[in-house]
Amino acid sequence: MHISAGTILISSSLMDDENFRRSIVFIAEHNDRGALGFVVNKVFDRSLNELVEFSKSPAFPLYTGGPVDREHLYFIHRRSDLITAGIPVTDNIYLGGDFKQVIEHINNKMLSAADIKIFIGYCGWDTDELEKEIAEGSWIIIDCSNDVVFSEYPGVFPGGFFD
Repeated sequence: MHISAGTILISSSLMDDENFRRSIVFIAEHNDRGALGFVVNKVFDRSLNELVEFSKSPAFPLYTGGPVDREHLYFIHRRSDLITAGIPVTDNIYLGGDFKQVIEHINNKMLSAADIKIFIGYCGWDTDELEKEIAEGSWIIIDCSNDVVFSEYPGVFPGGFFD
């Protein structure tokens, strides 16, 4: 069981936390202090333009990234050519960056939902907490796939994880 930045977790039928039932989580950071990730398959009930400060932006999907810090927006993307200051997670997925550039590129339609996911909240685990959940059978680990992370159909994936 090796977890690292870029790992994908699929909740198993043993998952008893309602926050994570039928969830696909992208791990963006993993170190000796714990892990940080985002639920990539649960669309938030409002879009970006429904938030007051982005009311002039077009409708753009937001995702429920997790139960921690639901007062802030976070994002992952694969457009380092358009968004500076992102932290590399995998060869082609970045965490964060210049959010003003994100909004500018969404507004001028240079970024699509296939390029970026914006989350309200995140998932966080303390040291060894995630490893214990995996050992208990709550999570299944799969290799990172851009098709899973950036799917425009967040409940439908090859392999039928939740069929």
